[in-house]
Amino acid sequence: MAYLIGVDIGTSGTKTVLFTEKGEVVASYTGEYPLYQPQNGYAEQEPSDWWNASVAGIASVLHQSGVKKEDVKGIGLSGQMHGLVMLDKSGEVIRRSIIWCDQRTAKECEEIDAAVGRERMIAITSNTAVTGFTAAKILWVRNHEPENYARCAHILLPKDYIRFKLTGEFATEVSDASGMQIFDVAQRNWSDEILDKLQIDKSLLGKVYESPEITGRLTAAAAEKTGLAPGTPVVGGAGDNAAAAVGTGVVRDGRAFTTIGTSGVVFAHSSHIAIDPANRIHTFCCAVPGAWHLMGVTQGAGLSLKWFRDHFCQAEIDTATGMGVDPYFLMDQEAATVPIGANRLLYLPYLMGERTPHLDPNARGVFFGLSAIHTKKDLLRAVMEGVSYSLKDCLSIFEDMGVSIHDMMACGGGGSSPLWRQMLADLYACDVKTVGSKEGPALGVAILAGVGCGLYANVPEACDAIITADKIQHPIPENVRAYQPYYQLYTKLYPALKENYSILASLS
Repeated sequence: MAYLIGVDIGTSGTKTVLFTEKGEVVASYTGEYPLYQPQNGYAEQEPSDWWNASVAGIASVLHQSGVKKEDVKGIGLSGQMHGLVMLDKSGEVIRRSIIWCDQRTAKECEEIDAAVGRERMIAITSNTAVTGFTAAKILWVRNHEPENYARCAHILLPKDYIRFKLTGEFATEVSDASGMQIFDVAQRNWSDEILDKLQIDKSLLGKVYESPEITGRLTAAAAEKTGLAPGTPVVGGAGDNAAAAVGTGVVRDGRAFTTIGTSGVVFAHSSHIAIDPANRIHTFCCAVPGAWHLMGVTQGAGLSLKWFRDHFCQAEIDTATGMGVDPYFLMDQEAATVPIGANRLLYLPYLMGERTPHLDPNARGVFFGLSAIHTKKDLLRAVMEGVSYSLKDCLSIFEDMGVSIHDMMACGGGGSSPLWRQMLADLYACDVKTVGSKEGPALGVAILAGVGCGLYANVPEACDAIITADKIQHPIPENVRAYQPYYQLYTKLYPALKENYSILASLS
């Protein structure tokens, strides 16, 4: 039996999973680590924490399983995107990594737009300058820590630092590189034009691979630390969402997934590149060679329901504790008793501003239509529907760009709710499914490793063999019709409030 390892370097921890070549979980391990916030808006982590968690994870899954090291045929790496890891000439970390959610780089984004031009940035990278992306972080270090920038010999992303520690190679792959804003998404290589205009030395950057390609092999030192065999292949892997797409089988045209975690993501596969000139969504290279993905993000998806639970559902929390069930299970049951439209109550889920389609940090949450007839159950239903409307906004942009969807997977904590999946099926007017495996990114990069080491011919064939659908929600025709007027009204509310959001933000 051949085995594969997927390592997912996340923000709260690194999860390592050992799979059979058929995608069955053999053993898993999660190592947690801290997030450092030295100032308001800053977010940093120690790359050594990721490495220690990765080493412990690989060693643990081998020990738990008793699998022989020679039977592990490949390793795939996934991880948080956009983080900046800077190494000196000896390969030592210069400073903590500035990670994806750091917001210190507003002035650097203005610098990028001035140097490259907003429209040109969108044409090359599919995005205007974004505070959380890597290019602005590079400029921030150059502007504020010139001594560290002068020492820098290598720039890597979080998962690619683990690759370096495993193999000694300075490399990345197309999906993660797409989020650095120095990468030509259409040509799938570093953008000489942007690097020149930003005066970033190309020699600082690693070699770029396609996601299933072998990027290096385990060194003797790494093999000794992890317990794996020297020479074990390490493939390119993928950024977290691109890896999740492989782990859910979203690797062909017409397929997409919706994640309802703290934020919400709608992610669609496309065999042709499509860039939104209005910059409402991201377009990145995906983990399937020669293909791309479109991604829309709503900031306050599961966060909205958690906020409502924490502040208004103590009775449900107490009852659920006594019953030994999740409070969300009881909240689902209550929301299901309320009709579509929540008795003419709408919710805008902008608790943390919004990204898609409005890209407005000043946007804030709203209950619209609140009256004396409404109860807590109505508000609960409205919250779930409002998040669903926001995700429908993302999908509508895909459709406007010629990317049609007929097969939708649901992931994340919200994806476990049958009621929420039914809302999505009715609003999307297509089947919404869950997958049998819940390992997402770790499974995705293990599948990429299986392709890289020759167990499968290509990524779609590997997914066909490994990924199976679990639960399916079919759209209910009368529900599809019933939601339409509510969704149409929802789309009119943000434009009506936009100027007032700015006024609100200016108030002391």
